[in-house]
Amino acid sequence: MSPGNVADALLRRWYVVVAALLLTAGLAYQVVRPAPQFTGSAVVVLKPPVTQNQPNQYTNLQPPLAVVSYGVVQQLRSPAGEKELRAAGVRGTYHLVPRNSGTSATPRYLIPSLQVQSQASGSEAAVSAVSRIIDVYTRHVEELQTAQGVPESARITASVLVAPSAAAVQGDKSRGLAGAGLLGLAFGVVGALWFDRYALRRRKRASAAPRRHAGPVPVAD
Repeated sequence: MSPGNVADALLRRWYVVVAALLLTAGLAYQVVRPAPQFTGSAVVVLKPPVTQNQPNQYTNLQPPLAVVSYGVVQQLRSPAGEKELRAAGVRGTYHLVPRNSGTSATPRYLIPSLQVQSQASGSEAAVSAVSRIIDVYTRHVEELQTAQGVPESARITASVLVAPSAAAVQGDKSRGLAGAGLLGLAFGVVGALWFDRYALRRRKRASAAPRRHAGPVPVAD
């Protein structure tokens, strides 16, 4: 199809192009004036109990702590854990990300910190969701040790290393507008060309139908 044929098709189906422009304008408005979105976050770390041999609780951080933390995270990521979080009032999207808070010389996940994130339409809702996730996480750590009969003095505890806070999500508006423009252009051109070919084929079938079903021409006596 030559550029001239494309231009003719776009002119014939101008209403498809106009519809694509209106959809693009609506999408661009959503990009320029998006609905507010906030991301709440906090960092939780498991701390070992204070012992007589190592009174400094930050000197005996061992990989088993990371195993305990990761096991609890896997429980909360399971369908049963997701249902429990929903029952606790956690709404929207959330993430549980184990991370390494050590230095370049520290083996990965030696210090079992956990980053908790949640997205919501308001800052208070995002912070509240993060706090509820931390509560459920802490309860699982306690229940795990209770089931094993660990005494209170020897228990691992969950401590909030970075308090829950929320920040507004800032998107790249220029990229969003460019993407909306490209989608609108593609939809307008492809839609107009497809509808034009469909209409032409339908017109040809309609014009050929009477000739196929026409009876014999009567002969005068």
